[in-house]
Amino acid sequence: MMPLIDVCFSPELLHLYELPGKVVVVVDVLRATSTMVTAFAHGIEKIIPVSSLEDCLNQKQAGYLTAAEREGRKAEGFDLGNSPFSYMEPEIKGKTLVMTTTNGTHAIRLSMAADKVVAGAFLNVGSVAAMAKAEGKDVLVVCAGWKGNFNLEDTLFAGALAERLKNDFKPANDATLAAQHLYRLAWTDKAAFLADSSHVKRLKNLDITKDIVFCLQEDVYDVIPILENEILVKLQPVAVT
Repeated sequence: MMPLIDVCFSPELLHLYELPGKVVVVVDVLRATSTMVTAFAHGIEKIIPVSSLEDCLNQKQAGYLTAAEREGRKAEGFDLGNSPFSYMEPEIKGKTLVMTTTNGTHAIRLSMAADKVVAGAFLNVGSVAAMAKAEGKDVLVVCAGWKGNFNLEDTLFAGALAERLKNDFKPANDATLAAQHLYRLAWTDKAAFLADSSHVKRLKNLDITKDIVFCLQEDVYDVIPILENEILVKLQPVAVT
């Protein structure tokens, strides 16, 4: 029987889903999971996702790098923020990073009951699709959204993944179909499609336009962050088919 692909539009809706037996793909396009993928592509060894600023700051005493974002800005007192460009420096290689963001790290922690939890982004969507095919289990895309609300960019990623898997997975319901339809409308110019979306406008107000453009690129990296014992590590590359 063909496996299913489903979409949860907000972490607030996760209680409606059975996670055991599924592969969960958590996505926060702008910018947490895009930043995680970029960090692993540039040599970070581990990322510990935590929900609170306090939990993140406490880990600093253990000698880890710390990254924190709130309201789109780097939080005060931490080493790094949530821009993927901050994670392209050679200094991060081999390091462990403790990270908290407004939406993405929270969604990862809420998804831990799944068989596998991976971080997805447009940057690695082809590799995530290949991994899903290889697993052959039902997939649930968990959109990080914004403070519990629906957002457009994460839904477009869900549609992109569903489109990549359309010959091997069945849509679980209308949520998947809606995401696919939106992606088909947007794929030729995602930046223009998202121009009026709330988080894009939020980041533009912070003068972070270059991050938006970068995060909307597809198949830049082949790395997949996967959760193991509550820590993200790099899954070995999966061939894109």
